[in-house]
Amino acid sequence: MSYAVDRRGFLRAAGAGAAALGLGSALASCGSDQQSGTVTLTWWDYFTLDNFQPGMTAMIKDIEANVPDVRIERRTFPFADLDRQITLGAVSGDLPDIAIVDNVAMNSLGGSGLLADLTDRVKEWGQADTYYEGPWAGCQVGGKTLGIPNNSNCLALYYNTEMLDSAGVRPPTTWDELAEAAQRLTSGDRFGLAMSAIRTEEGVFQFLPFLWQAGGDLDTFDTYGATALTFLDDLVAKSSLSGQCVGWTQQDVNTRFVNKRAAMQINGPWQLPSLKTADLEFGVAALPRDKESATCLGGENWVVMASGKHQDKAWEVLEYTQRPSVLVPYLVALGNLPARKDLAGSGTWASDPALRLFLSQLPVARPRQYGRHYADASQAVAEAEQAVLTGSAAPSAAAKSAAVKINKALGRR
Repeated sequence: MSYAVDRRGFLRAAGAGAAALGLGSALASCGSDQQSGTVTLTWWDYFTLDNFQPGMTAMIKDIEANVPDVRIERRTFPFADLDRQITLGAVSGDLPDIAIVDNVAMNSLGGSGLLADLTDRVKEWGQADTYYEGPWAGCQVGGKTLGIPNNSNCLALYYNTEMLDSAGVRPPTTWDELAEAAQRLTSGDRFGLAMSAIRTEEGVFQFLPFLWQAGGDLDTFDTYGATALTFLDDLVAKSSLSGQCVGWTQQDVNTRFVNKRAAMQINGPWQLPSLKTADLEFGVAALPRDKESATCLGGENWVVMASGKHQDKAWEVLEYTQRPSVLVPYLVALGNLPARKDLAGSGTWASDPALRLFLSQLPVARPRQYGRHYADASQAVAEAEQAVLTGSAAPSAAAKSAAVKINKALGRR
């Protein structure tokens, strides 16, 4: 899920921990196996909230009932701790057979030697083409398939329909329309737009679409990063976007929207349950575009640990979870979206207008797949946005300074 915390420390530690192990060492798995009889597979995830448990429990019971000779031993961690536990497990030898990890963690885990190469299994399976390009690309590292999408999400623009109607404003589709709408909708203590620009991966998750929409990427941050930063800086300068967004999480942003302190917000589908019980009418639209349409991909991936003794059985489990009859009830129970194109007409997302909108954006959702040192690049982006929106640096200067750090992190000195 991309209401993420800053992983800079973890991403550095993961590389160091894996290097210390020689990357390819055969670490012991928590699961036990015998030549015959039932295999116990250990499974790690961070789905700790109460509302996730019925869906997870049902999935595990389904697997145990239908995948021959398998039992699942599930262990959960707080969201911020799972990656760290995998890093520690790489040193101690206490690793799971399978795990559900945030897709951005593929940057570090993918280059650590900890994940099993699923390329040949996927080729034989023959279902890679059923996935949206972004989610599938998020599982590819160094020309290998190192994961299978578990679920997907992305960002879109929520708007208060009553406020827009009262102001005679239509949902914006371009940057110019967004700037105009945000200014017209700003009144008193209500801002036209709310978004997260906090100095963590959560804020970067919300900033990157602006960079991509401008026509750039991290390797052209000095130019297109300046364009995106200038646009956001202008919104703050005109009081259409609160300067306090530099301290807001995505949950903070949603709270302002629910409290009618913001007419529009940038956020993800995980906010829908609270919004549907709130006292407001809202709609959802694609993020306004500049040169091109883009949104940021969130969600999780299944991975198999390279150290596991039961990789064949682990793959059987992953393959089973991707069957539509299994995957649709799981995603519906958790309130998530499918990464598979062939499921677009199934589940609640087929009839819910808001979920349909998010699903329609997956074809333009981009993964944050930039290599093992992405955390350093991400930190540079966050620092640049903070500097600009707090008034301590001009967009061009902040972008140029960040580009030096980004290029170093990405190996483009």
